[in-house]
Amino acid sequence: MSVREQPKMIIVGAGLGGALLANYLGKAGFEVDVFEKRGDIRTAEIVAGRSINLALSTRGIHALTEVGVIDEVMREAIPMPGRMVHSVGGDLAFQPYGRDGQSINSVSRSGLNIILLNAAEKYGNVRLHFDHKCVDLDPDTATVEFGRSGTNERTTVSGDTVIGCDGAFSAVRNRMQRLDRFDYSIQYLEHGYKELVIPAAQGGGFRMEKNALHIWPRRSFMMIALPNADGSYTVTCFWPLEGERSFDKLKSEEDVLRYFGEHFADAVPLMPTLTSDYFANPTSSLATVRCSPWNYHDKVALLGDAAHAVVPFYGQGMIAAFEDCTILHECLVESGLSRTQALAKYHALRKENGDAIADLAIGNFIEMRDHVGSPAFLRKKKRQKWLHRLFPKHYVPLYTMVSFTRTPYAEAVRRAVTQDRFVARLKLATASLAVLIVVLLLWIGL
Repeated sequence: MSVREQPKMIIVGAGLGGALLANYLGKAGFEVDVFEKRGDIRTAEIVAGRSINLALSTRGIHALTEVGVIDEVMREAIPMPGRMVHSVGGDLAFQPYGRDGQSINSVSRSGLNIILLNAAEKYGNVRLHFDHKCVDLDPDTATVEFGRSGTNERTTVSGDTVIGCDGAFSAVRNRMQRLDRFDYSIQYLEHGYKELVIPAAQGGGFRMEKNALHIWPRRSFMMIALPNADGSYTVTCFWPLEGERSFDKLKSEEDVLRYFGEHFADAVPLMPTLTSDYFANPTSSLATVRCSPWNYHDKVALLGDAAHAVVPFYGQGMIAAFEDCTILHECLVESGLSRTQALAKYHALRKENGDAIADLAIGNFIEMRDHVGSPAFLRKKKRQKWLHRLFPKHYVPLYTMVSFTRTPYAEAVRRAVTQDRFVARLKLATASLAVLIVVLLLWIGL
């Protein structure tokens, strides 16, 4: 089939998911038009307080490899083979994520987005349009109305399929919500987040361990820091929005300094612009979005946060969107199905996995803030690694399956439950055997 005979795909959103999908579809020969409501990130300044780095792991690496940009991405990535836990007293403890050689990678959000946009633009059948905000959609005809930023100009574009990659507050999904039998929910955490910075040392060096995700767990709240290629760290505070130890309680510079001095004292000397950053950068909410179905016939599909926004505590938000792109591409190109069948299959394959990673992300927040420093947690992780070393094919820790394999999220959860039940039975059997041995020894002694 020639390029002219291929369907015309309209992608709404040129963020990470939309840009990657443009590469997949452009490489496959589709006619692709990408519309982004913001200006071109390649010429725009980064918005203060917006995450500038993300965690890249196996699933995302696979997708970036398929579109041919992985080498360029990894040149600037910083491997993080584990987390560095900071106690209240400033003591440090390194906890590996997996076996030797297994790492997640800190990558620049904007840098990765730029790489994907540049790669997509090299395809003659991919066209990028910036400052175009989706204002309406006719799902029956795959027709989208866009408004030009700063003007009253309207543009109407028709295609064969519209794919909404426009984030947690998706305009495409908002239009689909008016369709019959479309389910939608949004669940907010009581916690929000604010981003700060630890600048590079003089000469561009790192002021903490470079190859680690740093975490300050404080039971009901926490702070993390990821390294950037320039030697700085993006610091993110995850605190309650209201109540004790919350963002709402910090009204003055003195409040901020006192709070950090009490809970994150070892970080304060590393953050010379702490108070100015704190009040300049926004406090944002954390939400989980679920909806169904992700497609409407062969005319509309949702991808990434538009379909399944998740909280960031498993480092899989971007990765799940990238895996959506991989699976959607496979359904459209490799399955031999009609587009209607391909989009339905995409939804069937990804919906349960989107729900699974959403639940895992919320659960991992509790683990990160409450448990990573506890002796019971450390014993559990040690036992998991021991079992994985003894039975590498039969026992794989959940974190390993999620971060270092392409096992579907829902399947990983089911397997982890089965493994935990086996370990519980094994512990019970071992305890029963120990009791039996003691009884026999006592009986023999008698």
